Amino acid sequence: MPSCTQSCLLEPQGTPATSSRDAGVSCPGSEEGAQSQDEKSESSSQAAPCTHRICRDPLNRKAATLVLFMLEKYKMTDSIPQAALLKTVNKYEKHFPEILSRASEIMEVVFGLELKEVDPSSHSYAFISKLALPSEGGLSDESGLPTSGLLMLLLGEIFTKGNRATEEEIWEFLNALGVYAGRSHSIFGEPRRLISKYFVQQKYLTYRQVRHSDPPRYEFLWGPRAHAETSKMKVLEFVAKSTGTVPSAFPDLYKEALKDEEERAAVRAAARAAAVAEGRAHYRAQARSSSHM
Repeated sequence: MPSCTQSCLLEPQGTPATSSRDAGVSCPGSEEGAQSQDEKSESSSQAAPCTHRICRDPLNRKAATLVLFMLEKYKMTDSIPQAALLKTVNKYEKHFPEILSRASEIMEVVFGLELKEVDPSSHSYAFISKLALPSEGGLSDESGLPTSGLLMLLLGEIFTKGNRATEEEIWEFLNALGVYAGRSHSIFGEPRRLISKYFVQQKYLTYRQVRHSDPPRYEFLWGPRAHAETSKMKVLEFVAKSTGTVPSAFPDLYKEALKDEEERAAVRAAARAAAVAEGRAHYRAQARSSSHM
């Protein structure tokens, strides 16, 4: 479940958490377009009280405003002088350190961007990427905003659901973040397009029909690139950070992530051993060839 701070950002204007009756995703490569969800999406409104209560906090509202300002600067690849940040918070200047801290947390959790002071003399800042996905440079929508943070949250949701999440579960999760199918989001645009074009087509997510479902239902799994470019432990660390806790607070998931780390280490060790053996065989072959000459 997303933190209230994230929800305040992702639904910055306090949009009422009404359900979307058009929450299907038509994903390339599936047997047919996903069906729109009806009853399931209604439960998304249960997340609304927390979201709306937290958004009444003026410091959270200012943090959300500051994030939107930071995103504009990020798209223009500009450094951000502290004076501009102070101007954005306006009359809440005395609370600036707390507002900046909350805004920086949102930028890190949602977008994987860490705010760093790049020029102490002028107190100017810039963003550096810190997510685990090596090819995230290409993971952005037409707006130029990085979407790896949202992808990591979706990977985390799939992981916590037993490594597969139904389409209804994914949209309940996104609705709790203030992201609704068929409704353009101020940060992520149209979410169905984002998921189908930038996550499924690039093979970070797999979208398929649930076996033996009649009428057809659909589910999301980690795609091959997600398995190759991140790990369950890294995603669990991301989920833990987004909920203000630590990976070991999820004992079953933590145990599974540790097992995954061990398996990955074994595969890497086997690959290294195979490479060494191949190198030695090549050396011996060259040595025999030289001796015959």
